[in-house]
Amino acid sequence: MNGERPNVVVIYHCYPHYRKAVVEALARSDEANFTFVGDVQEYLDNGVEPAQFSATVRFRLAPARHLFGPFMWQWGAVRWATRREFDTVIMHAVPHWPCTWVGGVLARLLGKRVIFWGHGYLARPKGLKGLIRRLFYAIPTTHMFYSRLAKAYALETGWPPERLHVIHNSLDTDAQRIIREAWTPGQRRDLREQLFGDASVPVVGCTSRLIPMRRLHELLEAVASLRDRGLRANIVLVGDGPERSRLERLAKDLGLRTHFEGACYDEARIGSLIMSCNVIVSPGKTGLTAVHSIGFGVPVVSHGDPDDQGPEWEAIIPGRTGSYFRSGDVTSLAAAIEPWLRSQEIEPEVRRACIALVDRFWNPQFQCSAIMRAVRGEPACDFPQGSVL
Repeated sequence: MNGERPNVVVIYHCYPHYRKAVVEALARSDEANFTFVGDVQEYLDNGVEPAQFSATVRFRLAPARHLFGPFMWQWGAVRWATRREFDTVIMHAVPHWPCTWVGGVLARLLGKRVIFWGHGYLARPKGLKGLIRRLFYAIPTTHMFYSRLAKAYALETGWPPERLHVIHNSLDTDAQRIIREAWTPGQRRDLREQLFGDASVPVVGCTSRLIPMRRLHELLEAVASLRDRGLRANIVLVGDGPERSRLERLAKDLGLRTHFEGACYDEARIGSLIMSCNVIVSPGKTGLTAVHSIGFGVPVVSHGDPDDQGPEWEAIIPGRTGSYFRSGDVTSLAAAIEPWLRSQEIEPEVRRACIALVDRFWNPQFQCSAIMRAVRGEPACDFPQGSVL
């Protein structure tokens, strides 16, 4: 290895498919030597497909073993974190993984730079749980967070801002761009006709695992409420999960035309379904659903409680890339959806704002650049998201 460049090991339990683009970008870096360590399958059956890397990625297997509940053990996390050839250790930071505590502390004792990559604080730390999290997040020398809110909470605990890098999250935006630029209004019309037999009715959608925490029944109830007031909409749900049969029954009972696509990992198909919609609605905690949809130029509606949201929630800028509603309030949700259904097409300025935001912050290139700042030991450099719109 080139001794002038940092030797970095990135330790994950398992790299999900959406992490592929940024891993490939880091592997091509001429500023650092990266080794990626992880398992090739999830230790929990959460329906997320593992990434398949090209030969340019230096990947090393480290099996992860399920202990109980959310707890996991991964011997490789400790072994690779303490290997002599690495001066920098990046660890996927999850407090209920004891291997990360052990590997991170030992790496620090050996004089290595330790960087935690993760959500960080999802809420202000309080009580015993807050104390445990504060101890955990005190392990590394530097943090890489998905959101500015996590950074704000960390600042309140005394962390210096220059060591808190906001790197956001990303999908394969290059692939999205190709699909998006090939899309035409005619394709949208044809797909709506194929799914519902009527291209004139607006479409509301969601791409998500069909699980209780997504609260997709609220989406169906809100669309039914709008219909009862004279504003019709059809529904597209992309994903599968234990809630599917319940949602299918509810859609039938409410008399809603709903297309259940099921699990889908074909980006062209997913992109087509998203772009057939006027708006994507995520009533519960939203994650990459928001970034995925906004990257295709489609606004997103989700609830406005930051302490019960995923970090990608920050990509929703009210009136520009989506809107908020009061959590758990179906009437408020219907009111938030309604303005996006008043025209057949998404307004061009809304589409431009969505795409501009993802092109600036929520993409692998931005992530790679921000990660390299952390690896080089440079101070964090954050910009307000609204500045690009």
